[in-house]
Amino acid sequence: QVQLMESGGGVVQPGGSLRLSCSVSPRTISTTTMGWYRQAPGLQRELIARTADWGDDYADSVKGRFIASIDTAKNSLSLQMDGLKSEDTGVYLCFGHFFGQDIFGEGTLVTVSS
Repeated sequence: QVQLMESGGGVVQPGGSLRLSCSVSPRTISTTTMGWYRQAPGLQRELIARTADWGDDYADSVKGRFIASIDTAKNSLSLQMDGLKSEDTGVYLCFGHFFGQDIFGEGTLVTVSS
């Protein structure tokens, strides 16, 4: 059974940076399609970043500020977030495409506040 676990969430001031990680277990299973959703308070879950063989996609709201990348050696996914804004607050969930379906982690909370 594939499991994903996020880490790295926390409280950061506007304009600050944060790096999220998503580990995949077991480490013997990997995928080239992974990404991040964001669940902001009172809003629908939003796909904000995806990295795949055909390239990377980002939501307009994070384009130029966030970068998602897969570390094949560690079998993990990261999300580097710079220039954070209050509207970036939410639960960040990673996903990976395994065996024909998207599998999600439970999420990590990011709060952007002064």
